[in-house]
Amino acid sequence: MEIDADGVVEFTQALVRIPSTNDPALGRNEDPAALLVAEKMRSWGWEPSISYAAPGRPNVVAVVSYGLPGPTLMFEGHTDVVTEGDLSTWTVDPFGGEIRDGRLWGRGSADMKSGLAATLYATRALQLAGPFPGRIKVCALADEEGLMLGAHHFVSSGLGEDVDGAIVAEPEAGEICAVAKGALRLRVDFAGKMAHGAMPQHGRNPIQAVGALLEGLRSLQSSLQAAYPAHEHLGEVYVTPTVVQAGTEEQVNVIPAVASVFVDVRTIPGVVHKDVAARVLELAAFDGIVAEVTVLVDRPAVDVPVSDPVVVALAGAHRAVTGEEPVYGGVPGSTDGTILTHWGGIPSVVYGPGGKWIAHQADEFVEVEEIVRCTRVFAEAARLFLTTPRPAAPDSAIPASATPASATPASATPASATPASATPASATPASATPGSATPDSATPDSGASRDAFSRGGAPRDGASPGGLSHDGAAS
Repeated sequence: MEIDADGVVEFTQALVRIPSTNDPALGRNEDPAALLVAEKMRSWGWEPSISYAAPGRPNVVAVVSYGLPGPTLMFEGHTDVVTEGDLSTWTVDPFGGEIRDGRLWGRGSADMKSGLAATLYATRALQLAGPFPGRIKVCALADEEGLMLGAHHFVSSGLGEDVDGAIVAEPEAGEICAVAKGALRLRVDFAGKMAHGAMPQHGRNPIQAVGALLEGLRSLQSSLQAAYPAHEHLGEVYVTPTVVQAGTEEQVNVIPAVASVFVDVRTIPGVVHKDVAARVLELAAFDGIVAEVTVLVDRPAVDVPVSDPVVVALAGAHRAVTGEEPVYGGVPGSTDGTILTHWGGIPSVVYGPGGKWIAHQADEFVEVEEIVRCTRVFAEAARLFLTTPRPAAPDSAIPASATPASATPASATPASATPASATPASATPASATPGSATPDSATPDSGASRDAFSRGGAPRDGASPGGLSHDGAAS
């Protein structure tokens, strides 16, 4: 297969030159980058569908097919990038897309505009190579760096229901990552009673409950690490308090009425997030002070078998293109693949150009040669996935969780994109609906709503049925 090496590098540069951070104050969002992706798709005769996960935050999806029966492969990338931060820490223009010393420099060069460009050009190469069975869904989604609204919107819109496997093009330094660490983010709120610092007997100090919880979290981490030994690719379970809020320095003589602790829990396969949240609630109990635990983000660990067809195809492609045996690794954080697998039931694997640890740093870069190599690997992976015979899969190899109620269905249906000589597929393009934005108050990561747990008080309004009552029993 012939790859347009110059084209994929130039398109990566064009994407990097768009500052697609989510920064309303500066008038920035993913819209310009997404529209550039859609324009490129249309230039090849594809029919991209655009739907909005939130205002200014579009998903772009195109389906490339010759109308022949077969499986569906999804290529996924995201158009948003994190802020460039302090410009004095950069030695290059963060949005210049400069190529120097064999590297393409700039914010998003590795994470992950090069990977997104590679998926487009790989699909185009396979399309030009001639008829192939099945379909490829090329997806450029929004908000991966935040609440992953784009991935939730994709799943809740039903666009993943026919997908048999997904390759997520995040930077992994050549590693094939079929496992990813889970993330559970909790907020623990304590309600005590305000009093004068000279008369503590008249109050209930929530800061004392905070101290007890912090000690308990350390013990919880140790117990989880003992129960779930370090994973080969993901390492240990970590329970990390990251934010503590209570009182004000202007009123040092006042016992505050409330206090809060935010906790970032990173998990490995086997750890049940709901059980961890319930355990944190138990640890929050202290001397009659009301405690409440709210799940802010719930992204379970991903553990796709290396025998899954999408992983096998990617490994075979890596071997064929590089001449080297694949190295398997794990994603230290979450990706859109977490949402696709957990909520959509889609086996996902992460692989893409760029160093594993370069994301979000100043002077971010990607090796130009790596962009081209990954494009070749993606094209060959798609060919192998779509053409290799496979046994019938079980009815629910990877069960999908309930679709989050907070993700608003979109009316857009991705269109079939076929070359003029190809037999057209049956898909019909539908108009996008920019109005289908997920409300700001919704948090799709946590399921139907933000799960709430409480001890010493009633569950929060809007708590999901999975909440715990004050006596700790499952409701």
